[in-house]
Amino acid sequence: MADTPKATGRPAHQNVTFDSDGTPAHGYLALPPAGSGPGVIVIQEWWGLTDHIADVADRLAAEGFVALAPDLYGGNVAHDSAEAFRMMRELPVDRGVELLSGAVDHLLALPEVTSRTVGAVGFCMGGGFVLYLAAKDPRVSAAVPFYGVIQGEVPDFSQLKAEIQGHYGERDETIPVATLDGLRATIERRSGIRPDFRTYPADHAFFNDGRPEVHDPESSARAWSATTEFLRATIK
Repeated sequence: MADTPKATGRPAHQNVTFDSDGTPAHGYLALPPAGSGPGVIVIQEWWGLTDHIADVADRLAAEGFVALAPDLYGGNVAHDSAEAFRMMRELPVDRGVELLSGAVDHLLALPEVTSRTVGAVGFCMGGGFVLYLAAKDPRVSAAVPFYGVIQGEVPDFSQLKAEIQGHYGERDETIPVATLDGLRATIERRSGIRPDFRTYPADHAFFNDGRPEVHDPESSARAWSATTEFLRATIK
């Protein structure tokens, strides 16, 4: 993950509150123009629930999905990489998965959601949480990690039900593409599901158009088109 400072200019986006494991949780909900559609969870980078993540939810809504981005940091947004690293480390993986499963509960209970399962799309830290959530929650049928960072032990994929389409930069020093073969083999061996990992001539965080120093418009467009097509085909 790059050490470039990240100033957001505003606090975390929040427009919805929901129950998660008996405690209040918050997030950003975006509805499609038609008012209803399949559900997708959007999982933040290590910076927090930033403008970029809210924009991804809005873009998914424009594509016809009901998108919910849970706020894993309780309203806090990092302004530099040191703060982001600290906040990521202070969020235990198990607690993050609990919050995300609560978000799945909330999303599937919404009358606007037409699907029985959900998709999960996440970036950096959130890409890792996509895999942790999909490994634990069978209601996730489509998992899309963008340059997902797995913290600690690899998830137990033995109960995985989701199809996986991942997007990674070939110049990403945080997640070297050489490591993807091992992750793919582990997932397939434990679950029988073979992930579709795609690589692009780009850096870590290439999809984040709020960071011009790493954003790659062409790779982002290709990854976005593949993602929306995959979600439409896989969420039931």
